[in-house]
Amino acid sequence: MAQAKPCLIAPDPDALGLTRQVLGIDHLGAEISLNVVEERPLTIWLNGQEIVTAMTIGDYPEFLAQGFLSNQGMLSKDEIVEAVDFDAELETVVVRTNTPTNYEAKLKKKTRTSGCAVGTVFGDIMEGIEGLRLPEATIHTSWLYSLSRQINQMPSLYLSAGAIHGTVLCEQDQPLVYMEDVGRHNAVDKVAGWMRASQTSGADKILYTTGRLTSEMVIKCALMGIPVLASRSGFTAWGVELAQQVGLTLIGRMRGLRFQCLAGQERLVYDADPSGEDEDRKHRRKSAQ
Repeated sequence: MAQAKPCLIAPDPDALGLTRQVLGIDHLGAEISLNVVEERPLTIWLNGQEIVTAMTIGDYPEFLAQGFLSNQGMLSKDEIVEAVDFDAELETVVVRTNTPTNYEAKLKKKTRTSGCAVGTVFGDIMEGIEGLRLPEATIHTSWLYSLSRQINQMPSLYLSAGAIHGTVLCEQDQPLVYMEDVGRHNAVDKVAGWMRASQTSGADKILYTTGRLTSEMVIKCALMGIPVLASRSGFTAWGVELAQQVGLTLIGRMRGLRFQCLAGQERLVYDADPSGEDEDRKHRRKSAQ
């Protein structure tokens, strides 16, 4: 197994503005001070049109905006992004392209998703995966075990404050980009935005998420061109159905040396002994069922 390298982007639990101390009491009435995640609005504009206001922790707004617009079909791969302007005081980010855009009709069609922080999907997102078939990919179980161990022990806002979701872009057994946010969709969109900005292909990647494997999570992963989606949490039936439709390997309940695969099972390569030590209690995350 190759030696793990540092992530290109990793969580910084000590970064200013992401958390703050809040005083309270515990079940015994004793005074406590908790590190609590901040939550703030970010309004995303595409050229001169306001698209959506998302609740986010506020880091990597440029990636969040580009990833959101890409996953909603409002920013195609062929469109050239000339500038991404973030104004912290106004809490806005404007993505400017080289061609005019108008999504007034699409903005009228909103679907409330199962995502936390009021996830929203605009318009006919299913159109983006019609006829889509993801690239063939083999997944070694040794990669899954290594990723689970590395990700769950990496410093993060989750370990320091909780109330957060994480999404990690991986290549074989190496975590590359680790994003966190109050909503799992935001975390995925940040990864998508980084991939677009860096022109990184998803064909040989694995996307790890702490959130549920729902239909919209499968759709976003498919639109990002990533053939493997793994999570510590469980599945929805439609999420499994869509994964089978597009040829995505769907792995859930991945904790320590255990996992369940409900789509793309034929791509698994069992090259590791699952009878070793499981993850310790300190790094266990509660599954979001």
